[in-house]
Amino acid sequence: MKILRIHTRLVRTILFLLLITQSACDDGFLERQPLDKISEADVWKDEKLIEAFVNTCYNVRHGFLVDYYMMPLSDEAYRRARETFHLVNRGEITPVNNVALDHWSNFYNIITNCNIFFQKIEQAPIGQETKNRMIGEVSFLRAYAYFRLISLYGGVPLIKDVFKLDDDFTAVRNSYDECSAFIVSELEKAQALLPLSYTGSNQGRVTKGAAMALKARVLLYAASPLNNPENKAERWQKAAQAAKEVMDLGIYQLQPNYKALFLTPFNSEVIWSRQFKNNLKVEHQIDLHFYPNGSGGYGQVNPLHNLVDAFEMKSGKLPAEDPNYNPQNPYANRDPRFYDSILYDGAKWLDRELGSYLPGGPDSSEGTEGWNASFTSYSVRKFVDESIRRPSVTNLGNTPWIFIRYAEVLLNYAEALYQLGDETKARELVNQIRSRESVKMPPIMESGSALLKRIQHERQIELVFEEHRFFDVRRWKIAMQTDNEDARKMVITRNPATGQKTYKVEVFQARTFVERNYLVPIPQTEIERNSQLQQNPGY
Repeated sequence: MKILRIHTRLVRTILFLLLITQSACDDGFLERQPLDKISEADVWKDEKLIEAFVNTCYNVRHGFLVDYYMMPLSDEAYRRARETFHLVNRGEITPVNNVALDHWSNFYNIITNCNIFFQKIEQAPIGQETKNRMIGEVSFLRAYAYFRLISLYGGVPLIKDVFKLDDDFTAVRNSYDECSAFIVSELEKAQALLPLSYTGSNQGRVTKGAAMALKARVLLYAASPLNNPENKAERWQKAAQAAKEVMDLGIYQLQPNYKALFLTPFNSEVIWSRQFKNNLKVEHQIDLHFYPNGSGGYGQVNPLHNLVDAFEMKSGKLPAEDPNYNPQNPYANRDPRFYDSILYDGAKWLDRELGSYLPGGPDSSEGTEGWNASFTSYSVRKFVDESIRRPSVTNLGNTPWIFIRYAEVLLNYAEALYQLGDETKARELVNQIRSRESVKMPPIMESGSALLKRIQHERQIELVFEEHRFFDVRRWKIAMQTDNEDARKMVITRNPATGQKTYKVEVFQARTFVERNYLVPIPQTEIERNSQLQQNPGY
């Protein structure tokens, strides 16, 4: 395991936090102790320093990290200029080259920090109420780190203590079920200690509702075909109950406007999110990375036409099933979430119309900074702050990353209820989402296996680009179908004399998914460090 020495980690972490958040320390502290000579003992005697250390445990990977976008690793999108992503798309990842999905070190570093906290916190001379809240936060964050690990790798070593220098660092993998049970127990502990909400500068910390909602997701994954091949009903029952308990809190609700909910901090649909302050320092660059080249963006994440075809017509039918669908007017009368999520040729955008056509389209390879043009003729609209007229590293928005929101809880509950035979309630929950004020899609009416497909499809659309699709198709064990489908793009040709456009769908990237890819390989460096660590099958 990659374990760092405790003293070095503490000093480096606390120094960093003190330097960037000096307001957290009073002048008296600065006068009595040079910043480069904070001892481990000092940290655990000072409430502000302990708080700063807890804050480091929040440094989990979020969905706006440039080199770790999940969108292009499923049938949602393509990532320009990143061979590491294409290795995943082609089913060619190995324990050595899996850079795009190497989350092992990040999450185990979080776990190590959490373990240090638990080793020290009981003896810390701070108020019990504050101590309990911190214990709840760190229990949640350790659970979240382990959940992301098992969602990628399957069972992993459960490390709950801090290694000493003379300890044996080798550790065997625990089973998925053992890890899942531990995660649930940690979340239940957190649930009992955390408040329902925060105010002021504490907003953004995890809450009781966040612990409950994450538990519902963990239990849903544990009940799913990948991890529940026997389809044990009691697992679905636990998942359903956990989701219902979140709903019964009565404090979350769907936001009326789908587009706005992602740009509005701490709205009533958000259960846990991470806030950013790009006006102070660059914390994410999604506006720069997602904007089309014609507006000064890098256009690095390109939605696939495969995904565009998954957005229903306003009638509630897929384009391939709707006789009114016109392939030469492909973007008319679609699910309103399509217009909120994807930029397409002809879309009203800022103060102009998007143009991905050839020849000469402003957002094409012949437009401004054409080397940044989308390979698919599509760009991501969801999340971007459209008040940014021309993004740059000094002109960015502050869109928060939402880890968990209420619509997911409703979909989790719907899926679990379907598996338990309550199709009526499952349909009702899906239709509640489809009836959002800015969406208002026709209700679904299916039953049986067709209803399950509709529930899965609703997740694909409602939660698009939110780091669910990669995990959903694996836990459902349908990735052999979804991720073996070649990536498609739209080619638009415009007659310069008449302005008439012709639309043609083409394959531009062959994609492959093989059975071993249901789990990703453990990094070879970790296998070499730990002789007891067994690699996933097929790698």
